[in-house]
Amino acid sequence: MLPECRSNEHLFQIPKYDIKSKDVKDFINELEGFHEIFNDCFHRSESRAHFFKYMVGQFSELERKSIEPIALNVKEGKVRAMQRFVSDAEWDNDKILYKYRNMVNEDMGDNDGVLIIDESGFQKKGNDSVGVAKQYCGSIGKVENCQVGVFAAYASPKGYSLVDKRLFMPEKWFTEDYETKRKKCKVPANLSFKTKPQLAVDMFQGLVNESVLPFKYVLADSLYGASPEFIEAVEKCVGMTYFVSIPSDTQCWLHMPLLREKQYKYKGEIRTKTILEKTEKKPIKVNDLAKNINNFFWYKRKVSEGAKGPIEYEFTKRRVVLAKNGLPGKNVWLIIKRTVEPDPVYFYYISNAPVSSKLPTFVWLSGLRWAIEQCFEETKSELGMDHYEVRKHGGWNHHILTCMMAHFFLWHIKIRLGKKSTVYYAVAA
Repeated sequence: MLPECRSNEHLFQIPKYDIKSKDVKDFINELEGFHEIFNDCFHRSESRAHFFKYMVGQFSELERKSIEPIALNVKEGKVRAMQRFVSDAEWDNDKILYKYRNMVNEDMGDNDGVLIIDESGFQKKGNDSVGVAKQYCGSIGKVENCQVGVFAAYASPKGYSLVDKRLFMPEKWFTEDYETKRKKCKVPANLSFKTKPQLAVDMFQGLVNESVLPFKYVLADSLYGASPEFIEAVEKCVGMTYFVSIPSDTQCWLHMPLLREKQYKYKGEIRTKTILEKTEKKPIKVNDLAKNINNFFWYKRKVSEGAKGPIEYEFTKRRVVLAKNGLPGKNVWLIIKRTVEPDPVYFYYISNAPVSSKLPTFVWLSGLRWAIEQCFEETKSELGMDHYEVRKHGGWNHHILTCMMAHFFLWHIKIRLGKKSTVYYAVAA
């Protein structure tokens, strides 16, 4: 749902993708123009042709948009040739992404842009696809046999788009037992196990170093909010503000506690460690803090417009000192959101925003993760992002990249033609 951000409470509003069912002249011709930009990313003319045909299939009205149905329904499509192209052909992925993100910047770039990190699951029946394992699959809300991708999306006043991706490969995939599977799936030999937050750090640092997309805010859920690596990576960038979810059992103080040095003996050696003063209380969990905040300090705000009316939450904020191993750590904003009902559900966030930041800024930020959720919904429901049947590492990356680009192409048409334009994007294969 689109967050409703009132003019006195936000920096910008992210628009909906609201294209209607009307024809756009020369859709295929425009798609050809889009693909011309990437011609030098492929060594062979056949690969350029497959790249175009594959995306045409994603825009079609096929019920199943995997390689075989696409190849059988597009003009001059060949199943085996397209399978080899998606899974085994050489793509200059770095060049494609660089050109692609320059296009995203041209259409959507904004100095107050938002980078959003999240993951999406792809349910799988077999065990032979790269990275597949019994793990939590967010798309169905339970542990299931699936693949999981970690994604970065970009959002601005002009729209939203996926701008990077990484396939998460569970640690067991890097053991000796999986050596044969790694070879079959053509997993790069230099690839090693990385946690989801580490994959997010790789994407974040890559986007910062590339300096193509401007952004000021970074949003993520509690998996990343609880990761010191992820938080520290964002904090190293001067002027970057994060707004991330945290677990309900995160501990903190409402003031900086007093500390003292204590000497102790270890193997005959006198050592010193820092401890809390005896008069200081232990840190409290944020869920205990939230439930003891007087109603006077809670502000009701509408964050989105639902099908049955406005969706409202109550918000409050506190400056807190996070606890780390029982001692004080970072001084941050703690933002608490709760549902408006007799037995409310609470949500917790932290941010390194300036001390002078007002509550409306945090209310606004709390609604922006909607953009990456829309990216997932639109690429899966309209472009077949979850229809793939490839098993190899390259195949997964190529398919997902093509879906990302196809999704942006639709946004480009909307932006190029203006807010009131309408376009029918399902084309005959």
